[in-house]
This record gives sequence, C-alpha cells and structure tokens, in this order.
Amino acid sequence: MRGEPSCPKCGGRVRAPGLFADSWQCDVHGTVHPLQPVIPPSVEALGVVVHRARVPVWMPWPLPVGWLFTGAAFAGDDRSGGRATAVACSGPGPLGGVGELVLIAEELGVGLGARYAGVDGPDPGPYMSVEKPAQAKVLAAGRPTPLWHVAGTPDDRAVFAGEALGLWLWAVVWPEQSGLLMYDELVLTDLRDAGAEVDLLPCGALSPRILEP
Repeated sequence: MRGEPSCPKCGGRVRAPGLFADSWQCDVHGTVHPLQPVIPPSVEALGVVVHRARVPVWMPWPLPVGWLFTGAAFAGDDRSGGRATAVACSGPGPLGGVGELVLIAEELGVGLGARYAGVDGPDPGPYMSVEKPAQAKVLAAGRPTPLWHVAGTPDDRAVFAGEALGLWLWAVVWPEQSGLLMYDELVLTDLRDAGAEVDLLPCGALSPRILEP
C-alpha cells in the first residue's frame, strides 16, 4: 500500500503545491486532485473519508446479504476536500463466487472513476449511449437514478455510470457476471447523511480492487 498521494488518473507520482504551482501536479496529466492512500476498512477510517468529502460517499445500504465494507479512498487534499470518493464492498456474487463492487462519486474531470473502470478518462460520457434506455437503476439518496452500461472496459468487469446529485456516479463490478447485482435496484445512501447505524457496518478484509484499479 502506498503511503503517499498519487495521480487519480494514472496512479503516478504527484508533486505537492510549491513555489511554481499552487496545485498538485502529475507529469502526465498536469493539475490533479491527488488520490490519498487507501484506508483499510473500519468505521473510523470511513469516517475520515466522509468528514473530508465534498461529494457523496455512496454505500449500498442496507448492504446485500453477506456483503461487507472492504475499503475507501478519496481524491483531494486538506485545502480542497475530497472531490472524488470510492467505496468498496465484497460479498457473494449473484451467480456464485465472490463479487466486488466499487462505487465512485466525483466531480467532472477528476478521472478516478475512469481509472477503476479501465477506460481513458476523465469522464464516462463518450462511453455511454444515453439516447437508449438505461440498463440499470439505483435509488441514490432517495431518488431513482438511471445508470448506463459503459462500453470499452476490460472483460473482467462490468461498469455502469450516470449522474446523481449533479455529480458522476460510477459502479464498477468484478467479475463481469456479477454486474447482475446492478439490476436489483440497489439502494445507495450518501454516508454524509447517515446516522448512528453506520457504527454497525460490517467490515471485511481490504479489497485489492480498490488498491490497484
């Protein structure tokens, strides 16, 4: 696990603000919101992400039966706050085996969701056929939210994206056949608005998916 910030788009090293730039810089992508080191799953660690987030921190709530919270990350710094968040959950796949889900909320152009999706970023728009009916729907913060299938992703995952609360919402599911999970109309809660029930969140081992997209 890296102990220093990295580029949300490529995982490369970033330079902190200094004499010649007042923002974080990646040699490849220029100005970025730095991805902070992934936080191992615990209620306290999740609270750190929630406290700093300027965007939703989406979690399926209640979690599907047998599923666990398995990691969180955010892109941003102490000055800008979290401009993208990623939350990982793992549990029994719809067709057997283990399924893994990473939910990303982000501002336009951050590029973290595209990295988890395995597509050139920063945003999902070019890969979505929004003129066609949405392939999945979730309830996000109490609102029906259509999600479109994202084309051009690696074969090992299923990716859906849409807009919730005026920001991008990505759902990345491994393995690809566990994408069936997204057809069950998951209920997503923004943990910034959650109450004390979060203290009961079941936590599992850190997901390698959130460590290395």
